[in-house]
Amino acid sequence: MKINVTGLQAWFGEHQVVKGIDLAIPSRQITAIIGPSGCGKSTFLRCLNRMHELVPGARSKGRVLLDDTDIYASDVDPVLVRRWVGMVFQKANPFPSMSIRDNVLAGLKLTHRYDRTDAPAVVERSLRQAALWDEVKDKLGEPGTSLSGGQQQRLCIARALAVNPDIILLDEPCSALDPIATARIEELLLELRRDYTLVIVTHNMGQAQRVAERTAFFLQGELVELDDTATLFSHPRDQRTADYLAGRFG
Repeated sequence: MKINVTGLQAWFGEHQVVKGIDLAIPSRQITAIIGPSGCGKSTFLRCLNRMHELVPGARSKGRVLLDDTDIYASDVDPVLVRRWVGMVFQKANPFPSMSIRDNVLAGLKLTHRYDRTDAPAVVERSLRQAALWDEVKDKLGEPGTSLSGGQQQRLCIARALAVNPDIILLDEPCSALDPIATARIEELLLELRRDYTLVIVTHNMGQAQRVAERTAFFLQGELVELDDTATLFSHPRDQRTADYLAGRFG
């Protein structure tokens, strides 16, 4: 298992949104997290790379092991954690004042690992991994925001890949994209799982079934059920899971 979560709880002020999650995430697979809005999916995801604590008034408790490292240990640098565990958000967010090239390199510069000599190779490698190189190689100096929505999301994935993470977290990465762009992102995720561990939050039940080996169902801040994706969708063990998949709530 690449990530082992034990007893994870999270709050916004006095409001508890994650309630004692125990969850193991295997290496080099895609794990999907599904559930209705407000059930704690995105907060759980942000706890996996210590982004939750950046929100004023937010706090968490519990244990998150990345391999054998407790990412919440007092001697662990959260900036380093966010290099190990990259994040791609719901809305593509290329830095508007930066070129395509500089967007890819932004993480390296922020973590003081930028090397001018290596930069061209890093840009090409990352954009190739994100299946974007052939589309942008002749316009690397143009703004990242000049790309289409699907291309911008792949640029954000390239930016995450540039810092050589072990894990990539994706929070509804296709919710703002058309079906063609969504299919391209899904193809990319299936390619990336050969080298990376991926965790995706999605409201799209079809997407979870298409890309994820395992799926977790969250409800009201709790983990209701975790199983192989095919088993969870065809033979859920918990009636609440069956009701959600049947569209009876959510």
